[in-house]
Amino acid sequence: MSLSLSIIIPAYNEQARIGASLAEVLRFAQARPGGAEVIVVDDGSTDGTADLVSAFIAEHAGGEAALRLLRHEHNQGKGAGVRTGFQHAAGEIVLFTDADLSAPIDEAPRLIEPILAGECDVAIGSRALAGSVIQVRQSWLRRSMGRVFNRLVRAWTGLDIRDTQCGFKAFRRAAMAPAFAVQRVSGFAFDVELLYLARKLGLRVREVPVTWNHVGDSRVSLVFDSAAMFVELLKVRWNDRRGGYDGLENRGEGRETHSY
Repeated sequence: MSLSLSIIIPAYNEQARIGASLAEVLRFAQARPGGAEVIVVDDGSTDGTADLVSAFIAEHAGGEAALRLLRHEHNQGKGAGVRTGFQHAAGEIVLFTDADLSAPIDEAPRLIEPILAGECDVAIGSRALAGSVIQVRQSWLRRSMGRVFNRLVRAWTGLDIRDTQCGFKAFRRAAMAPAFAVQRVSGFAFDVELLYLARKLGLRVREVPVTWNHVGDSRVSLVFDSAAMFVELLKVRWNDRRGGYDGLENRGEGRETHSY
């Protein structure tokens, strides 16, 4: 029997909060019909993240939802973590969420159900749509930088998407497998590359308003990580120009992007 859902959690030095997040995600996964698995990808953490997840696996062995741990020897970036999780996922739908659960896991059906209903191939959480609920906002500077980045994304990629960076996305696994096979960006701009590849595949992408809370993270540098994202955005265009994504066109089922 095939699994209905795989939930991927990329994690880097998340010892302080991965326990509470795993408890919430497992509760949600165990209640899902059709079977579910939770895959934590430890991206070279130097704290006790992997040990804590391993303890969770031992404690919940034989439960309704399978819990797995995959490990990178060295830190490679969030995009690499999601890619590794996707490559090992077995669910018909693959969803990834940030380890801090900035978007509560109970919001996941908003992404999952339209895919299962055949209404889209990719559903992405959006903080920029009417109907989204932002309970804890980012700083004014971060919001401003986000708007600048989104304008660049639109100008350089042509993607008509209001929020590419919300860490809460779901995919029909069979449809997105060709994109993950050629996806190369490993940092925070990997979302843009995935959405760019989804468009090249002709997949149907839907933006969905979600509840979201900003969680402060001292490991993320506004200056250096923002600069890295701009460089990665250029890499997406460069990879396309040099033929890195050749062969993806016209392999999907439609060419529509929707916001709801």
